[in-house]
Amino acid sequence: MVSEPASDPRSPVSDPSGSLRIYLSAPIFTQAQRQWNRRLAAALREALSGAAVVLPQDFRVEERYNDPRAFASIYRKCTAEIASADALVAVLDGSDADSGTAFEAGFAAASGVPVIGVRTDYRPGQDRGTNLMISRACARFVFNMSFREDTDALAADVARKIRAALDAKGKPRKGNEPQMNTDEHR
Repeated sequence: MVSEPASDPRSPVSDPSGSLRIYLSAPIFTQAQRQWNRRLAAALREALSGAAVVLPQDFRVEERYNDPRAFASIYRKCTAEIASADALVAVLDGSDADSGTAFEAGFAAASGVPVIGVRTDYRPGQDRGTNLMISRACARFVFNMSFREDTDALAADVARKIRAALDAKGKPRKGNEPQMNTDEHR
């Protein structure tokens, strides 16, 4: 059984206050990636006034992470969290986007969950630095070159794109989120 202990501040939890639920999809293979994901999640919570940010890197089974015996449970947990999210933020860095992130972005798009693509990698690619099938699944896209290195500013850019995507989808706002400029483009 996949668990997220309530005492662990990193854990994804259902938010009874009704705030936004954001699924953060990103590579999780190195300590640097996981730490950056955690910084981005914290900055998104701040930029989105306490939104619940789901970090699948924290899903664990019987107090262990990445246990092959639990992969089916983790898959089900990830897809259920994506389907119930208000938006998915997909970190699309690298010479080719992470395969898990690409799947999660495609699953979200197919499920009607707006995808906000984020690319901080300045290497060129087919479309907005990545494969066109991934970039075109994104309702909005943030292209923010890696040399800026300001996670709070990046989170503010992503938050604006999330709000714009939800406005375009006609999703009712939760809480006291400010209205976005309606002429914002992808």
